[in-house]
Amino acid sequence: MHHHSALAHAAYHDLLRSLRDEGLRDLRGTPTLIRRQGRGYWYDSFRVGTQVRKRYLGEDGPDMAARMQALREDRAPAEQRRRDRARLVRLLRAEGFLGLDPTSGSLMAALAAAGVFRLGGTIVGTHAFRLYEGELNLALSLEQTAQTDDLDIASFERLSLALEDAAAPPVQQVLADFDFAPAPSLEPGRTWRWRQTQGTALVEFLTPAFGAEGLRDLPALGVQAQALRHLNYLIAKPIPAAIPYRSGVLVQIPRPERFAIHKLILAERRQGADRLKAAKDRAQAACLIEVLARDRPEDLAEAHEDALSRGPRWRERIAASLSRLPDTARLLSALSP
Repeated sequence: MHHHSALAHAAYHDLLRSLRDEGLRDLRGTPTLIRRQGRGYWYDSFRVGTQVRKRYLGEDGPDMAARMQALREDRAPAEQRRRDRARLVRLLRAEGFLGLDPTSGSLMAALAAAGVFRLGGTIVGTHAFRLYEGELNLALSLEQTAQTDDLDIASFERLSLALEDAAAPPVQQVLADFDFAPAPSLEPGRTWRWRQTQGTALVEFLTPAFGAEGLRDLPALGVQAQALRHLNYLIAKPIPAAIPYRSGVLVQIPRPERFAIHKLILAERRQGADRLKAAKDRAQAACLIEVLARDRPEDLAEAHEDALSRGPRWRERIAASLSRLPDTARLLSALSP
């Protein structure tokens, strides 16, 4: 595996930090912490006429309150902050970071501006794999990251219900502005897939299945999503990521160790023509496991043990994939105490 320079790695994390801070600036009202089922969620509470409205800011963390206070005292002009981020993006592109084509980049930026990722949306699939370039400081090749026209966004149904906030403008309007139309589904009047009318691009919304797989509502995003097994493992405790497009786009992706183990499982779930994607699943898993076994062995071991503890079907699918990846199997086996 090849890596980017230390300068590029530092620039990526400067870009990510600036994008994360931007979401906490310019509050319209008072930061408010609300607790639900043992977890804390921060909102910007402000009054519109006689109504008090809330805009979701993010889940509580050890430094969240301090960050908001520090940012309210920082008077750097917004335009200067945007220019600084654009400079970091140019540096990353010069260092060989993968970018997005204008259409995909504009779509990601529009979805982010509407609040899709702030409200729990998590990019999964090859688009997420490409973004581990910054998180893990990997110089990925075009062969490893062959661009797909599909964009998969996953979110927890329960989180979407709990947040009491919604994307604005609505996600369906954002997609329509980019010439996406709902694709037919087995349930009339409901859809979880949106296809671009003048191209091959496809946007799919997914959610973890706790029981039967089917369509579920995601109120915060205003769309339906296809429920799938194993997704709850994949998108637990996601991490922020920066797309080096224009002045940067802040999104959310799965933790790399969970992404890698989930790809081993997904490869064995592929059926029919979809099994052609299984080889790419295993290649992405092998790539990440090689890096994580060296740089983050504790995180990888914990994710592997978590998956193995979830039942015989999980263990069978992981073992079946690893039987085709002997080097990867040895790396995971060496993590065991």
